[in-house]
Amino acid sequence: MLYEILSDLVHIKDVLLIVKNTSATSEIKTNNLTIRQNEKWITIGSNDDPAHLHINSEMIKSVKFIEEKKPERTSFSVRFYDQNQERVIAAFFTKMYDENKNLDISRKNLYDDLQKKFGSVIQI
Repeated sequence: MLYEILSDLVHIKDVLLIVKNTSATSEIKTNNLTIRQNEKWITIGSNDDPAHLHINSEMIKSVKFIEEKKPERTSFSVRFYDQNQERVIAAFFTKMYDENKNLDISRKNLYDDLQKKFGSVIQI
């Protein structure tokens, strides 16, 4: 199921994959990325690209759809956690609002459809 969720995410334009720890942050846009799995490793992007991501599928234990209300907008993300409930990867839906801060309903529908397909919290 992990591969399926990631595969759906990388095929949605303007999703930002973020890997973050206390010392560094890496961001990769999903536009035109490939995805493949070889045994436990899921690779997003190509090894020949300037940036790509290798995910150990055995280390991801849960996935959560998160809507964070902020003063001027709500952020929409899908977050992947390890066995200690530490965030490993987050997929943020970008370009959710127009220049007048109005929610783009078609983008919100993409997020909602994905959440309906998989559920709000997935245990892997």
